[in-house]
Amino acid sequence: MTIEKHDLVHELPEFRNDIHELKMKDAHFARLFDEYHEIDHKVHCIGQGVETPSDDYLEERKKTRLNLKYQLFNMLKAHAAA
Repeated sequence: MTIEKHDLVHELPEFRNDIHELKMKDAHFARLFDEYHEIDHKVHCIGQGVETPSDDYLEERKKTRLNLKYQLFNMLKAHAAA
């Protein structure tokens, strides 16, 4: 099974500058950003066969990643609109 990485900057390139600015100025955004990338890395490792947990574990990580992406996206939209 191949699972591609979902790096936030590549997923949302139109927010590249906003991502950088919020990472520097907003501790909550920076924490969510780091958590997103940690989970994305875990999902990618599972997809590459580096780790072999249960399917339920993988699905839960994917759901968590999606939830974090949604939160980050909403923060980025609000920042861009300000």
